[in-house]
Amino acid sequence: MKNKKLLKIAALTLAVGVCASFALTGLNSATASADSGVTASAAAPDSVSSATKSADGTGNLGTSTDGTPILNGNELFSARDLEQSPDLSEAVILSVSDGQTLSVSGEGVYVLRGTAKNATVVVEAEDSAKVQLVLDGLSISNDSFPCIYVKSADKVFITTVSDSSLSVTDGFVSDGDTRTDAVIFSRDDLVLNGSAVLTISSACNGVSCKDDLKLTGGSYVVTAASKCFEANDSIRVAGGSYTLSAGTDGLHAENDEDDSLGYIYIGGGQFSIRAGDDGIHAKAFVQIDGGSFTISAAEGIEATAVQLNDGSISIESWDDGVNAARKSTAYAVCVEINGGEINIVMGAGDTDGIDSNGSLIVNGGTVNITGSSGFDYEGSASYNGGTLILNGQTLDSIPNQMMGGAGGMGGMGGMGGQPGGMGGRGRRG
Repeated sequence: MKNKKLLKIAALTLAVGVCASFALTGLNSATASADSGVTASAAAPDSVSSATKSADGTGNLGTSTDGTPILNGNELFSARDLEQSPDLSEAVILSVSDGQTLSVSGEGVYVLRGTAKNATVVVEAEDSAKVQLVLDGLSISNDSFPCIYVKSADKVFITTVSDSSLSVTDGFVSDGDTRTDAVIFSRDDLVLNGSAVLTISSACNGVSCKDDLKLTGGSYVVTAASKCFEANDSIRVAGGSYTLSAGTDGLHAENDEDDSLGYIYIGGGQFSIRAGDDGIHAKAFVQIDGGSFTISAAEGIEATAVQLNDGSISIESWDDGVNAARKSTAYAVCVEINGGEINIVMGAGDTDGIDSNGSLIVNGGTVNITGSSGFDYEGSASYNGGTLILNGQTLDSIPNQMMGGAGGMGGMGGMGGQPGGMGGRGRRG
């Protein structure tokens, strides 16, 4: 895994819309030449051999009440990340075939077409190489190995320009010591963008990236027995449309070696997520600066720290709507809400609309919760602005639900925002 330092990329506004789709006229099918960086073989697919902290350096999300974001979203994406139409002036055109492995070893742009079963596109390029795979009506269905497998590169772009589909229908086999368990599996940085629909169906994970995964445009319909999108270092979203059905998590970021990483940033996009566990889950933190979300899950959003700055967020949950729980030592456990429209409907039982095993800060936005318990926190609560509605009643403070029954009114009557009970202890998260 390459060492990562955030905020080194030149600043670039996120207000970039999806570019108009382009016609692939003038492109003729061609056989890859020996110097094109592509080889084709009939081998079976299974034979393919710190996030920014606060000013005091503590990484303590929510210590201030001015709504300062953890990350500057303008600095998380390069210009090329945000380009939805690829430059095809020097592109190599490739067609997939049944049982074939296409190996891409050189930097460049490759247009992938055709329909195939048990075929794999393998990128194995130098660590400095930037490779762009353009999906133009591509359809691959495999039994047990990724349809696209990035073994090495600096960065790989997967750009969908005409509706395409990828699926793996059975249990995945490993590539040596690498557990290749996703339809698109990448060991290095991965960017998904484009102007068309990519449909992914998986017996395990949809897209798995072992570095940074960026999603900036296009439309994605993903059905996965486990996670729809997962990454080690980060998932960063600038735009796009996502219809996700996950056995476990819709979006999942986790780094077992550096717990300042494993975060999710969302600056835009439209999300419809149904998940058996969490809609959005990060080991470090989740920061949402915009977008539209409809989430139905056990827990809607979960991380050590959650910061909601903008967006329209609707959550139906049968555990916690938004949950901050200790998963990383790099950040304070906190939920901080600075803006946006947040609607949470909770299932019956021992459930909470917003549950923080640390502090809870509301500086702005509208939070509308329907359920037996609106708020549950173990640290302090601070209500500095915005609108709070619980079961149709507008609040002037943040109540605290005691576990298993009616709670005290933290932040009222001299309680100073201290918890009225056990909070989320002993429960999930």
